[in-house]
Amino acid sequence: MSSPILIAECCQNHNGDREILKRMIHAAAENGADYVKIQAIRSGELTHRARFDEGVEENGEVKVIKRPFAAEQARLAKLDLSLDDEAWFVEECWRAGVGPMTTAFTRTGAREVKDLGYEAIKVASYDCASYPLLAELAEYWSKLFVSTGATYDNEIANAAKVLEGTDVTFLHCVTIYPTPLSDLHLRRISFLRQFSPQVGYSDHSKPKETQLKASKLALALGASCVERHFTILEDDQTKDGPVSVTPSMLAELREFADLSRRDRMQSIQEEYPEWEEALGNATRPLSHAEKLNRDYYRGRFASLAEGQFIYNWEDVDF
Repeated sequence: MSSPILIAECCQNHNGDREILKRMIHAAAENGADYVKIQAIRSGELTHRARFDEGVEENGEVKVIKRPFAAEQARLAKLDLSLDDEAWFVEECWRAGVGPMTTAFTRTGAREVKDLGYEAIKVASYDCASYPLLAELAEYWSKLFVSTGATYDNEIANAAKVLEGTDVTFLHCVTIYPTPLSDLHLRRISFLRQFSPQVGYSDHSKPKETQLKASKLALALGASCVERHFTILEDDQTKDGPVSVTPSMLAELREFADLSRRDRMQSIQEEYPEWEEALGNATRPLSHAEKLNRDYYRGRFASLAEGQFIYNWEDVDF
């Protein structure tokens, strides 16, 4: 059995700086990553949905997340990578000896980068049910990783039908940032095996508080890959810093992943005696926090065609 795949997710931790990104690529490669991933975020594809400008709160409970459009677009604009940057990223990954990967957030974004040399494509959990996007990605890439957090079970089943015959890995994740160990619901890994023999885990836990327990337990339970946000900067220097692992943590995770499954579980039992608290439920309703995040992030980006936004789930030719 081959060792599990480790994905180092650069996310927004490069701060739009190519030199930082270069250092991230090489640090990830040197410490055991199989893939280094960026996100094909385009600030110009951010959609303005007025209800999120002020948010909604009733009786002290948040009903709609507050995320003002103008401020968010200005923040994302500083992180935009050009197509030249992305082409450079792919080749820098080759130079470092690691596979280049990206997340496509829109169909137009996927079309822009499909010929740049990315070896795999990631689908964010909020697009697991965006079937037109999935079908288009399967035309361009032979290897796909699809997150399933904040996605309903019937939507995952339908996504599996759309991707039937492809090399797809479904990733369990919980869209709470950061995710407490008691909310991991790692039994979902077994549940997802009905849809694909390759099932992994995208970890949003906070390593400074929980170390690598969540990722290690997922590997001990047979996850075929683990995705972790990755940083070379201090936590407070990037938005995703608190849920990101450092190069030394990545190296520790690589060493653990290379153990036999039996040795992984023995190690977990010693390091994390209460590990069963993280198993949770194989099927469950989404929590309030997950529903709030689904509401905001699903439709956050859309393809811009002839001045109109087309959402990823809309079965429209353009």
